[in-house]
Amino acid sequence: MLLRAGGGLVVRRDHPQLGASFDSLIREGRLATVLPGVYATPEIARTWQTRARALALRHRDAVLLGGAAARISFWPDAPLVHIEAAVRRALKPQPGFSFSRRHIPEELVARRGRLRYTAPALTAIDLATFACSDAIDIALRVRAATLAGMYEALRITPHRTGNRERLRLLIDSRSEPWSAAERLSHRLLRAAGIRGWKTNLPVHHGDQVCYIDIAFKQRRLAIEIDGRLHETSEDLFESDRWRQNVLVADGWRVLRFTWAMLRDHPEVFVAAVIEALR
Repeated sequence: MLLRAGGGLVVRRDHPQLGASFDSLIREGRLATVLPGVYATPEIARTWQTRARALALRHRDAVLLGGAAARISFWPDAPLVHIEAAVRRALKPQPGFSFSRRHIPEELVARRGRLRYTAPALTAIDLATFACSDAIDIALRVRAATLAGMYEALRITPHRTGNRERLRLLIDSRSEPWSAAERLSHRLLRAAGIRGWKTNLPVHHGDQVCYIDIAFKQRRLAIEIDGRLHETSEDLFESDRWRQNVLVADGWRVLRFTWAMLRDHPEVFVAAVIEALR
């Protein structure tokens, strides 16, 4: 009954009279320890959701960071190895958890029930590196955060290792790429001195709205970038073909490039765009 009431979790300090019963259930394998004094049924004890909830019950001031914060707020498939959390005092390491003494400004703390986690703007820049800028791109694509919000999050969390790299990534995001491939295409266009383009341009066709990845509006030239997600998402592949048909019917010329094409043959990409603009 206690487990049902607690959504599969129970806290020892809330039931001091049941200490012997908890110990017996743990020995029998009917309860598993998630954190000291916080127990769950063995079936759910190792899930990230259970660990995140256990943290909120055990350390009420803890703030979830990184992958767990991203999964809760805007990126359901964010990379996650263990639960990272910012805490006010040093804690002993625990299996499946990583603790760091770090102050998170209250304006950058979001809440869902008892869970406290970094707001998407801070989560995105925390996760972002030059090897994986997906966090910033995804946060922008799903409208979970804005560039202005990320700049502000960076400003009020100064003196952290990696902040210089984070700033460079934000500057590189000024055209709001929605994928790492789009980010690379923007970089290549700027390096080649090609101007006059807009990103994520809405185009209305009847009752449909399409967003062009890179649009030269005056030339009616659309450049569509198939990022790494296109390699595994059948729905994304299909929706992009429907979108291209709409654009062609509306009088746009369309060039398509993949992540691999941009990465391995950037000069071909630049040459194709210049030729199309001629």
